[in-house]
Amino acid sequence: MKKQIAILGSTGSIGTQALQVIEEQSDQYEAYVLTANNRVEELIAQARKFKPEAVVIANETKYAQLKEALADLPIKVYAGTDAICQIVEDSEIDIVLTAMVGYAGLKPTMNAIRARKPIALANKETLVVAGELINDMARLSGTPILPVDSEHSAVFQCLAGELGNPIEKVILTASGGPFRNCTMEQLATVTKAQALKHPNWDMGAKITIDSASMMNKGFEVIEAKWLFGVLPDQIEVVVHPQSIIHSMVQFEDGAVKAQLGMPDMRLPIQYAFSYPQRLKASFPRLDFKMCTNLTFEQPDTTRFRNLALAYEALHKGGNMPCIVNAANEVVVAAFLRDEISFLGMSDVIEKAMSIVSFVAKPEYEDYVATDAMTRRIAQELIK
Repeated sequence: MKKQIAILGSTGSIGTQALQVIEEQSDQYEAYVLTANNRVEELIAQARKFKPEAVVIANETKYAQLKEALADLPIKVYAGTDAICQIVEDSEIDIVLTAMVGYAGLKPTMNAIRARKPIALANKETLVVAGELINDMARLSGTPILPVDSEHSAVFQCLAGELGNPIEKVILTASGGPFRNCTMEQLATVTKAQALKHPNWDMGAKITIDSASMMNKGFEVIEAKWLFGVLPDQIEVVVHPQSIIHSMVQFEDGAVKAQLGMPDMRLPIQYAFSYPQRLKASFPRLDFKMCTNLTFEQPDTTRFRNLALAYEALHKGGNMPCIVNAANEVVVAAFLRDEISFLGMSDVIEKAMSIVSFVAKPEYEDYVATDAMTRRIAQELIK
């Protein structure tokens, strides 16, 4: 029996690469559900090629166009965010890949966990916003959460066969982004076009800006706490510009295990789908003859304050990571509209952290309220 995959966010970078994995491993997997936010033309093309059981477009104004374009195919067509939340509960689905961008991925992930669907987690904001809640839900339902981020997948792979051996330290690698060697003066004049040019990875606009500001790495630090049960002080970030070592784990005896490979997201996506097995794939191989210079350096949290702000939020806990995430989503969108400077993004996030009401033991409703309040305050701060 082929595994039936629901891809939430199929038109984004992770979603399109997941479909490449499904296409290559067509004897193993089928796309059962595809969802998109706004990219209706891309969703139509995917649906016609992969012929899923159902498609969902979050933007309800695109429903008629989607429905008409697929009228000749036996594909169920839905629209709206509620439909995405409901479709993940379908009994035929074997695994849900959460590749939606931002806070929007939280509720569908929660519904999938309640329905006991294994989660291939590519939406890092889910654990950033509500890590404790998600972990509790997953534990109670017995639902596995399989990391898709290259760094967390690397740690996950390093831990295979290490059951019962305590982790001393998780070491997350970071490329350093396009501005690794820039001065504060240069960072003050960074443009959107410059920030969207990542040296190693091809990703969507939001995550590319997050990588350039190192907020993406900050989010990964927060995720690592919930995925691997470690304390904030056990999570270290190391800048590794070549992006060959995807992350490492140090054990109590001092041994360090690393996972290496080419910067290709299809490998961690496939590993999440196939775990605990590995399937033969055509992905590019690492050629050590061409890989003669692996370097490491400490991140600069003065120039890249977002990483320090993420650590601060993690140490404080409660709804503070939710505040950071919401403020970050607002400032990144503003930066992409040329409404705020590159360094100004960190200023707004830091101010929001001091203004929004802190909740030490948040419930789901607290996260919803915190997200809404933070977005309003961040917008006002930008103005």
